[in-house]
Amino acid sequence: MRSFFSLLAAVLLFSSCSKFSKVQKSTDYEYKLKMADTYFEKKKYYYAQQLYEELFPVFKGTEKFEDLYYKFAYSFYNMRDYLSAENYFKGFLEVFPTSPRAEEMDFMRAFSYYKQSPKVELDQANTYKAMNMMQTFINTHPGSEKVKEATAIIDECRAKLELKEYRNAELYYNVGQYRAAGIAFTALMNNFPDSYKSEEYKIQVIKSYYQFASMSIPEKKRERFEQVIGEVNDFSDRFPESKLLPEAKRYLTLSQNNINAVTNEQVKKTTGR
Repeated sequence: MRSFFSLLAAVLLFSSCSKFSKVQKSTDYEYKLKMADTYFEKKKYYYAQQLYEELFPVFKGTEKFEDLYYKFAYSFYNMRDYLSAENYFKGFLEVFPTSPRAEEMDFMRAFSYYKQSPKVELDQANTYKAMNMMQTFINTHPGSEKVKEATAIIDECRAKLELKEYRNAELYYNVGQYRAAGIAFTALMNNFPDSYKSEEYKIQVIKSYYQFASMSIPEKKRERFEQVIGEVNDFSDRFPESKLLPEAKRYLTLSQNNINAVTNEQVKKTTGR
């Protein structure tokens, strides 16, 4: 039974390719355009794309060229070739800047970059590009029905970038690079000042610098524990009602105790007592 279905599939594929080949060889360009549209409607985008591309020089400058170009660009998008799709959406805008479809193409160009946004662990160049282009779209088309979706995409992209930065900072902490972790968590707060996790990030700054101070040579401990105290005071100023404030103040007490211990040790060395 499996062999029968495999054979049937092969026959249908050959028949489909054979029919497409005949269409492709036809010199009746109106017929080829009609078949390209038929393939597009049936979601056979690979066939449609090839025919549209062949018909470019034939219909360029005619009233049918805009629709041809429009579907040609979408054929790449629907085949998930987002890099090519972005290029052709851009091309459509350059060729038909006053088209009623221009707003849609402008959005789809930005959306193609969004579709290329990779996993958090990978380089986020396309994520930044998608955000910038979506913001440009909003600025250019403030009354568009797509503004809400564009805004949501920007928020989603920012959340991804925030998560990536957080994981990088967390990695520094987990491998014991505490000074680097403190710098990274501080940068994370500065880059995403409206994050609902700001309090947690600030606690991580405090913890990172506390660990860094604890591992420092005696000559550096005082100034580094004082830095921790400064971070705790900053936490108190920024988040006076935070549930994490007691934890922050615990590091204040620990740092003060360490400074006292360092001071006592210095006195002993100086006095010999």
